[in-house]
Amino acid sequence: MAETLDETDLQILRTLQRNAKLTTKELAEAVHLTPTPVFERQKRLERLGYIRKYVAVLDPEKLNQSLLVFCKVKLKQINHEIADSFARRIMRIPEVTECYNTSGNYDYLLKVRAANMKQYQEFVLNKLGEIDSLASLESTFVMSEVKQDFGISI
Repeated sequence: MAETLDETDLQILRTLQRNAKLTTKELAEAVHLTPTPVFERQKRLERLGYIRKYVAVLDPEKLNQSLLVFCKVKLKQINHEIADSFARRIMRIPEVTECYNTSGNYDYLLKVRAANMKQYQEFVLNKLGEIDSLASLESTFVMSEVKQDFGISI
């Protein structure tokens, strides 16, 4: 049975989503507790898997990765073996930052970062194009990011 989170646990999670770099003391001040119980609650939330990991959000433009593409992939056929093989292959491709198995007209949605259109073309031809099970793909190029929120509503 899943453990029930109280309002303080949820407040800790909300605060960490906004800034995971807070010290225990700063987090305790934000949720109006002393550091020891906040530290214990945070460790419990990590242990129970509510907090998977802490990451730094990087600026893609400063790192020459300003082209953002959503690539919809359809496979020729799909079964467990083909899906597992596709997933293993995608996990090894650094340009793919996210991959989702989806329903509808396409089997997978890939979020891809590249420096420019030429680099994306090379990615399509030399990486996706080498996947035997690939039937088709459709690329949607992002013109501007309107909202980017890494948290979830809790």
